[in-house]
Amino acid sequence: MDPFSAEGELLNIQNAFHQGQYQQVVDFDTSSLSTENALPARVLKLRARIALGQAKAVISEITSDSEPDLAAVKAFALYIQGSTAEAEKASEKLVLAFPENATVQLLGGTILQATGRSEEALSLLSHHEGSLEAVALVVQIQLQQNRTDLALKEVQSARKWAQDSLLFNIAESWVGLRIGGEKYQQAFYVFEEMPQVPASNATKALVSQAVAEIHLGRLPEAEAVLQKASQSNPEDVEAIANTIVLNTLAGKESVELMKSLKSKAPEHAHLTELQEKSALFDQAAAKYSAKAAA
Repeated sequence: MDPFSAEGELLNIQNAFHQGQYQQVVDFDTSSLSTENALPARVLKLRARIALGQAKAVISEITSDSEPDLAAVKAFALYIQGSTAEAEKASEKLVLAFPENATVQLLGGTILQATGRSEEALSLLSHHEGSLEAVALVVQIQLQQNRTDLALKEVQSARKWAQDSLLFNIAESWVGLRIGGEKYQQAFYVFEEMPQVPASNATKALVSQAVAEIHLGRLPEAEAVLQKASQSNPEDVEAIANTIVLNTLAGKESVELMKSLKSKAPEHAHLTELQEKSALFDQAAAKYSAKAAA
């Protein structure tokens, strides 16, 4: 039986992870899990701790002779901690030694994508065997490459074997937000249901719901959801970034929010893309100024 299927014993802990309920994952009682599922559960717990800002502790906890799954988690923690070169070196070594390991593929692909090596990440992830997390990462990469067509094909292929999975619904919703039209509403329903799960007020789900609201033109509703997300986790940079976007659409100032985002995540995609667009605008404006001066 697939441990992540609707009948599998890892379903609840994995769903909690994908909803962003990281503390719930850390606190999850795994004492009754079968021996074969103990390692996948530990990997999820370690990844949740990294998401909660405990990368340094995770690094010290994993020994150098650990299993490849744990070594991959350590490499990812090194990257999150800021040791990019060391993380890349460790990840590359693991990929060469264990190219078929699902955790190595997923976290190795994540590091490759984060360091600007998208095609290498896609090549590595193409070897997965039924890993829905790998599918979701491929979809993310393809959407960042503006290849919505390929991302759509990826989810359509995964639908044959994973359509009842929460992560599949999330990945399909990402694509739907890019396609637009009636897909906006479908994506909204998926994200709206996520925070309704008992004990769930996950910031990630709330931000996703707000993004769908923005696409649907429901700005007051989006503002209310983002305020809830910010109250849940004031440090969440995605909540901050999307509030900035919302304020821009609503004609409001975001000076303090921009300062906060620059302080918390100076390399955030919103900031880097804004810098790129500003540079392109300045170049275009310079051409017109030159002509006017002539």
